[in-house]
Amino acid sequence: MTELSDRESELISAHEQERPARELGGPLKLGVWIVAGLLSAYSLVVVFRPVEAIEHRMTFLAVALPLVFLCYRSGLAPYARRLLRRPAPVVAEGPRVEWPSAADWLLAAASLAVLLYPLLDIDAFRDRGSGAALTDVDIVAGLVLTVLLLEAVRRTVGWSFAVICIIFLIYTYYGAYLPIDWTIGHIGFDLGQIISQLYTGTEGFFGVPMQVAASYIILFTIYGAVLDYSGASKFFIDLSFAAFRKSRAAPGRTVTTAGFLLGTVSGSGVATTVSLGSVAWPVLRRAGYPKEPAGGILAAGGIGAILSPPTLGAAAFIIAEYLGIGYLQVLLYATIPTLLYYLGIFLAIEIDSRRFGTHAVQVDAPGVGRLLLRFGYHFSSLILIVVLMALDRSAFQSVVIATVVAFLLSFLDPQHRMGPKRIGQALAKGALGVLPVTAVCAAAGIIVGAITLTGLGQNLADIIVDLGAGNLIITTVMAAIAVLLLGLAVPVTASFIIAAVIIGPALFDLGVSQSEAYMFVFYYAVLSEVSPPTALSAVAAAAITGGNTYRTMMMTWRYTLPAFLVPFAFVLTPNGQALLGQGPFGTVVLMTAVSAVAVAALAVATGGLAAWPERLLSAVAAVLLLFLEPVPIVAGLAVLAVAAAVHLIRSRRRDPS
Repeated sequence: MTELSDRESELISAHEQERPARELGGPLKLGVWIVAGLLSAYSLVVVFRPVEAIEHRMTFLAVALPLVFLCYRSGLAPYARRLLRRPAPVVAEGPRVEWPSAADWLLAAASLAVLLYPLLDIDAFRDRGSGAALTDVDIVAGLVLTVLLLEAVRRTVGWSFAVICIIFLIYTYYGAYLPIDWTIGHIGFDLGQIISQLYTGTEGFFGVPMQVAASYIILFTIYGAVLDYSGASKFFIDLSFAAFRKSRAAPGRTVTTAGFLLGTVSGSGVATTVSLGSVAWPVLRRAGYPKEPAGGILAAGGIGAILSPPTLGAAAFIIAEYLGIGYLQVLLYATIPTLLYYLGIFLAIEIDSRRFGTHAVQVDAPGVGRLLLRFGYHFSSLILIVVLMALDRSAFQSVVIATVVAFLLSFLDPQHRMGPKRIGQALAKGALGVLPVTAVCAAAGIIVGAITLTGLGQNLADIIVDLGAGNLIITTVMAAIAVLLLGLAVPVTASFIIAAVIIGPALFDLGVSQSEAYMFVFYYAVLSEVSPPTALSAVAAAAITGGNTYRTMMMTWRYTLPAFLVPFAFVLTPNGQALLGQGPFGTVVLMTAVSAVAVAALAVATGGLAAWPERLLSAVAAVLLLFLEPVPIVAGLAVLAVAAAVHLIRSRRRDPS
């Protein structure tokens, strides 16, 4: 699993919003990997020898941003060829080594200059910013950094997010020209004030999102790389295939379980889908799965990996920072929704195995017991992270210690023993993997800074509440649609940050707690990857199976439906906080059980085995149960009982014997 095939790399590049774009070679590749490895080493050292917040974030970005311009192509060549009416060059088959252009080197040098400049005298620089006494050099450097970050996100995640950032900059500068009676109007800010907000403190480029990239995410990408190089990826897949051998639903359950385990290493829905699909699609095909349902299982398993403890997606780290809580608490918030998510997938797979007449497949893999005895140690570092955080170790220290443990355990497997070369490769891979997220998090400071400076967040929250007529249900539905639409244009991390600062306050105003609101936004930001009409993970899965893209999207949506509905439960009802593990233990257990019944009802409603009356009644029962209040629960159970009775009567009529 450490080396992706050309086909897998091509699929990830085509469908991943945060995607690699340039294959370096020769001394330059070695140099980039050395610098990336040193960045990882620096991040590990800072955990135990802390550096002042803004200094650490600037230093991290001063190394990461130049690497972005060297590792990611501009993508402007096709536009230039069309403008000049020149034919596209003939490209030889196979991987093609590319070299950065003179412009790329210039941008990398400029990035280094404008980020090292403040570090020459960080105290004086910060004092000038807080006193609104920036020099002309400060303003020019801040303006250059703004342009560089816009170009970096354009290269790594596309035009959409860059355009959104530009709109916020225009609004901040020209907002005073809006009609005075408009809610979103403001007094206006000059260039010096904007640069001061973005460049000199922790409300802009070097705010919470950048802190998360430089402190949390880099450590977890290093950990994932070490796990990968130590052979954990192969073990997780082998274990999943060995665990389910007998039943006709086993292939689907195997793929889902493998996706969950593999996501711990990859941290990306699309990457997990592609990596898993290359191994699992032949098995699903042999089991009798049609192309579209198989693609749906692959995509649902891939996206589930970044919804699930113990690593979750990058946005989960931002939740911990926004709420001022330990990362372990965020893991606890996600535990019950994760169980419900996978319960829904497994039930849907069980129904589909009967619907499509699938059968068990014999897979050449060692037995579960043998695998666990030989390679079960790969689980130890994952468990250690949670144990250490439960013992009040910081998330930073916990993941670093777990990384060291994973490295030491690699020596138990001669094939994956991590010598100096593998250590260097893992450190470099960890840093290179965080580059797109770093660019997004730094550029997101433009949006956060603009909202903080202008007060736009609360103004938009008031507008959202007014549009929802002060009704929590309407407002929550609008919020879910807004986050999904936003996620169609920008990556998960960016969509979460934008929605958290704009939609979050609207939910707060209607009495939703911060933890419930942020988790709601988190789930819908992640689910944008499986939501039509883009659904990147589903598109990647369809490319693997050769299935119809739209039907694969709809199958993925069906498998992931519980994840779309459960977040409404913990926002719309007081008992919903139990699904985040909050409240009395008895209430948590009871509400989890009720939600599990609701998920089962959803599986029946969306499955193809029952007739439409039972499916309709099951859908109504599921919605009622997810209100998690006594009267709707009783009503939901009653409707579900009617559905069961109707099904029993119809079955007896079809088979009188």
